[in-house]
Amino acid sequence: MGNSIVFRGANAAPAITQARDTEEGPPRTEGVVSPREARGGKARSDSGGPDIHLQVFANRGVWIEDAAIQQLQTTARNLAGMRAAVGLPDLHPGRGYPVGAAFFSVGRFYPALVGGDIGCGMSLYSTELAAHKTSAPKLEKAVGNIDGPLPQELLDAVDMQQLEHIAQASGVADLAYLQDSLGTIGGGNHFAELQVVDTLYEDGALDRKHVHLMVHSGSRGLGGAILRAHVEAFSHDGLAASSDAATQYLRQHAAAIAFAQLNRASIAARLLRALRTRGQALLDITHNHVIAHHWRGEDGFLHRKGATPADQGLVVIPGSRGDYSYLVRPVAGRDEALHSLAHGAGRKWARTDCMGRLRPRFTLDELLRTKFGSAVVCADRELVYEEAPQAYKDVDSVVASLQEAGLVQLVARLRPLLTYKKGAMQCC
Repeated sequence: MGNSIVFRGANAAPAITQARDTEEGPPRTEGVVSPREARGGKARSDSGGPDIHLQVFANRGVWIEDAAIQQLQTTARNLAGMRAAVGLPDLHPGRGYPVGAAFFSVGRFYPALVGGDIGCGMSLYSTELAAHKTSAPKLEKAVGNIDGPLPQELLDAVDMQQLEHIAQASGVADLAYLQDSLGTIGGGNHFAELQVVDTLYEDGALDRKHVHLMVHSGSRGLGGAILRAHVEAFSHDGLAASSDAATQYLRQHAAAIAFAQLNRASIAARLLRALRTRGQALLDITHNHVIAHHWRGEDGFLHRKGATPADQGLVVIPGSRGDYSYLVRPVAGRDEALHSLAHGAGRKWARTDCMGRLRPRFTLDELLRTKFGSAVVCADRELVYEEAPQAYKDVDSVVASLQEAGLVQLVARLRPLLTYKKGAMQCC
């Protein structure tokens, strides 16, 4: 590994490891890359361009795999026009490119960096459910099964002209497909979670007396279809900013983001309907996208892959289903972080490792309840193990890294009551 990354935080240089060596997680090894070796956080571009700003925001309490650092460096050095690459404390290896990272390029942008789930993001709602009258069993019974196509009464409330426009602009999906996908959570790390306020760091920021709803989902198969069509035509070479292909992709990208936002709103609507209550959207933030951006005197493109915008007001940083989530206030003007924050805790273990690690230690029923007593609704045995709290980093250390780097201020901490993943029947 090279010596070109600078770490920021009060206790800089995280434990960087190959994270498959112990049952509890990666061993704590130090000094793989240290601030003393960082040379100011600059790396020479392999494509002959100017130096690249490389930085990771993480302290020693955060697990970061060596493979994730290597992906960050390789991506920054090998893609033409790259000017900056930033890893957030939730940084972990992805399919070719790291997750929990932001990249700035000039002259070209790279759809593959955004990935297939274009528009994936988080929303937070207040509800009228009284916190003191709710419990995990009551909520689980009330929610039932919210999978499948939207109920007709909710579909009737959707702006069909908007949905038709999304279908046309996407170039890869028809109206019927979007209607069937709308309001569905999907797999992987997507969820809808009912939460209560555990701690307020800013008085009056959230209502302690009522339950909140957090939704994490994206554009479902739409973004994946857009990416596949792009890769078939252009591989991973990226697109020249002024090209017709770039214009077409950005039109499709905007359609996927619009659908993802509508999808999260529809998920919230069907869950609120099941609970016979009302809710109000407090925020909706996208963490997989590419946008026009001006950085250090140059116009270019900011790519976020699992990175939350720090320039759009309050944001949420969720933990695993067995951990807290945080509402935070970004600190403005931090261009060294590419105006980005962690989008969650970040994976510690690969999905393929989870069943083997956890099945000998935990029954399925044990994983369907958390240390808080909150319930997990999931009809997919494998997904229960893949998304277990043990497979994720500690969200407190992730948020602490952002605090120590001066990137966020704490606003509130939320505790889960019920996490909905897939289905409402008993897993088997």
